[in-house]
Parts: sequence; C-alpha cells; structure tokens
Amino acid sequence: MISIDEGNRTPAVSVHTFLEIAFDQMPIECLVGSDSLKKHSLDSPRVQKLGLALSGFTHRIHPGRIQIYGNSEAYFFSNLSADEISTAIDRLDAKNISCILVTASNNPPERFREFARKNKIPLLRTSIASSEAINAVARILGFELAPQQTVHGVLIEVFGIGTILIGESGIGKSECALDLIGRGHRLISDDSVVLRRIGDRLIGAAPDITRDHLEIRGLGIINARELFGVSALGRETNVALCIEFVGDSEESHFDRLGFESGSFSALGIDIHKFVFPVRPGRNLATLSETAVRVFVSNRKAGGAAHELIARHDKALRDLNGQE
Repeated sequence: MISIDEGNRTPAVSVHTFLEIAFDQMPIECLVGSDSLKKHSLDSPRVQKLGLALSGFTHRIHPGRIQIYGNSEAYFFSNLSADEISTAIDRLDAKNISCILVTASNNPPERFREFARKNKIPLLRTSIASSEAINAVARILGFELAPQQTVHGVLIEVFGIGTILIGESGIGKSECALDLIGRGHRLISDDSVVLRRIGDRLIGAAPDITRDHLEIRGLGIINARELFGVSALGRETNVALCIEFVGDSEESHFDRLGFESGSFSALGIDIHKFVFPVRPGRNLATLSETAVRVFVSNRKAGGAAHELIARHDKALRDLNGQE
C-alpha cells in the first residue's frame, strides 16, 4: 500500500512494492540490490532516461523517479572506452537515484552494476522496449500514487456499473451484496473500500487484508472466492453510483418522484446517490439492481419521472384544447 513521507507529506511507494505489482503486469527481474528494495521509494509516475545524466547533465536526475537504461544508453556505452565508461558513471549522483530499470533485455557494463551494488541502488531489468516499459510504469505508479480515501461500505459491480453501498453498520449492506453475487454480479470489497482519484474518475478496490471476504451475520466471515468462484469477484472498478440504506422512520423523507438528485462525494468528485429506506419485506438486491437500471436509463434520457410529467402536461394541453 501507499506510504507517506512525514517531511512533505508526499505519497510514496517502495521499490519493493512496485516490483511486486509489476511482476503481474510485465516481465521484470532484479539484477542488483534485492536487499535494498524496501529502502528506496518512488513518488512520481514519471520516468527519466539516464542518457543526459551520463553525458554530463547530472542536474537532470530527479529523486523519486525510475531511471530508464534503454537502447540509447547501451549505444552510448558501446562507443566509449573502459575509462570513459567509468568517467560517465562517476558523474551520476547516486543519492538522487531511487531505482534503475534496464529495458529491452540490455546488458549493462559490469562497471555500471558495480555502481549500483556500491550505492545499494536497485537495478531492475525487463525484456520489453522502453516505450512499453514507460507506459507500464506510468500505469502502475499512477494508480498507486493517486490520492486515496478509505470509506465504510460495500463495493459491487452491478451490470458493469461500480456501485458503492453505504449505511450504518448492521443495516444489511453485506447481505444485499451476497444476494447480488448470487444473481451474477461481482463483489469488489466488503466493509471498507479504498477509493482512488484517477483524473476525474473514482476507482474503488478492496484493502489487501479483506480482499475476497464477506462478513455475514450468522455465518461469520466467508471467502467469496471459494464459495462462488473467481468470476464472482473483481479487483477494482470505476465507481459511478452510490446507494445509501437508511432506517425507515416517520421523520425520514424520501424522494417519491425521482426529481431530487442526491450525491456522494469523495476526493472532490461527486457521484449520483439513491437513498432507500430499509424495512421488513423490502428486497434490497432487487432495489439495487433497479437503481442501476434507472441510473443507466437516466444517463441516456431524461428519466421516467420527467417522461411522466411530460405526458401529464400534454394531457392537460389536449384537455384545455377541447374546452
């Protein structure tokens, strides 16, 4: 997970964490510095090419970024003598280098490996080209370094729409999610949801410790993957809708026509929210499915309530015309 640098509150990810995530998304290995992976951190999804620094522009190295050693750097070294290679490497400011990624299966000179070993700098290597590696790094770190917030709720993908269920503890969110899983929808997270802001989107996922699990009163903690299979689960989703379950009371006011538009806010982004009173006999799963259908329908048109009012107005106009 993301960590925070106490000095400037800048989000950071250890190289160890980056490598663990990258294993699933790109071929990658650690050539040097496996014992230093947790000591170095990355705080930017942007990368840098080492070429300028090797040629003398050492001020171009920005700490907290992955430094790329690609075909151009390999070509640069291939035209230098051993002494010139040493001189170029000695120009590098080791304290500002968090990690070096060798691309396209290049084989850096032994002198370069010695530099990494001596300064305990992780030296990674991948077989993919620099352009692909840069895109992969930006994708991985862009997600891991995004602003995030953890909220109490259940996140489930209903008809492909990421829907977060909120409400006070014990109101029935997890039971509703269990029913929705049985109907073929996908669970993302139960009890707590990690939200990240990527551009103008909210991306929701489960905390690592609770992923794949549900807490159901009377059953305890269950493993949804074991009971329902991998197809019943998702790792993350774009959160587009919120459904809030509230206790039914005489004082509560609920929108009966659909004109009152509620919203759920997180990380500066507002998404549409439906509010449902909970009472015996109400099927929350059916209501949730219907809410998603209404949400999708309203995005395409004005909505059933507006259609009904338009028909009502037309009927009044026709009636006045007959008088």
